[in-house]
Amino acid sequence: MKKALLLVVLVCLAISALSVGVMAQDEPIKIVNVVNGVLGDQSFFDSSQRGVEMIADEFGAEINTVELGLDTAVWESGLDDVMSDTDSYDIMITGTFQMNGYLGSRVHQYPDKVFIQYDAPVAYDDPAICVDGCANVYSITYKQNEGSFLAGVYAAAMAQSLGQETPVIGAVGGQDIPVINDFIVGYEQGACLVNPASQTLVQYAGGWNDPARGKEIALAMYEQGAGIVFQIAGGTGVGVFEAAHETENYAIGVDSDQAMIMAETDPDMAQYILTSMQKNVDASLLRAFELYEAGELPLGTAEALGLAEGGVSLSDNEFYQAATPQNVQDLVAAVTEAVNAGDISVVSAFGDDAVTVGMPCADMPASDFDVSAFLG
Repeated sequence: MKKALLLVVLVCLAISALSVGVMAQDEPIKIVNVVNGVLGDQSFFDSSQRGVEMIADEFGAEINTVELGLDTAVWESGLDDVMSDTDSYDIMITGTFQMNGYLGSRVHQYPDKVFIQYDAPVAYDDPAICVDGCANVYSITYKQNEGSFLAGVYAAAMAQSLGQETPVIGAVGGQDIPVINDFIVGYEQGACLVNPASQTLVQYAGGWNDPARGKEIALAMYEQGAGIVFQIAGGTGVGVFEAAHETENYAIGVDSDQAMIMAETDPDMAQYILTSMQKNVDASLLRAFELYEAGELPLGTAEALGLAEGGVSLSDNEFYQAATPQNVQDLVAAVTEAVNAGDISVVSAFGDDAVTVGMPCADMPASDFDVSAFLG
């Protein structure tokens, strides 16, 4: 009798343990998205938020977003607070080069957690920062120079289609920093491909949340003859759109499909945003989680996603279709194929062959691509 009772107790304990194990397996993955700024920029950080929401929708992950605000002095302590709350996350996502050192110097304290850093890699090879090589960090970078090359081709081609024999285009950067300059040098090269006499006006706003400053710069560029201005300035870039609307000129957005976002609240302004150079943070974060779920996330490394990988692209929406002549659309498609095939080498502000903003068209890499087949 005692043996039978003992057997029943053991079976019950086994079933209980199995049930607890099943419940543990069924618990959703916890993801925290740490934004060193605020949501609502309608571009970069909002794209990261869409990414974690896509993960929640498709995989049932439990997500939380922490906005650290615009005061850079609190970013390090804010990140530290979130990282130390280990019960709140299994995976932490954060981005921008400003957070690299803060994240990289701490991840060794949390070896059982996974960290995803987007837009710039942690310093894997610097033991002063990455004590253990940041073995639990996966970094995503984007070939913004490739996407911006397309934007430059598009801007110069559209300027010509609008009547400018020698295209004049503009670019408003948030700050004079390498990642923004990587956008700009690609943009300049794209314009040079269309017309070696192209002129690209470049100015930096000095910040990311000053629409008035963005508008002031864009208005000056339109007065100097720019028919289209590329904003690479986060929330400051909203002022570029306001200037385009006010002067009935055109703009190119950044990071997200900004025309379609703007169309929800201001469809009249949206029609002046012909396309956007999308840095597809949302899709890249979803891709990273898919790799994680499959056990294939390459932790301890950085991956650069360009046109071929869908990391960057130009928005093709109703505004683009309505305003863009078919020959310009065909040109953009052909240039995309040429870049993916390696037939066009796009310059960059990074690496051993880094170039600087303002490089003359004559010094750009030679290409056999025949623009005249599309533009005459």
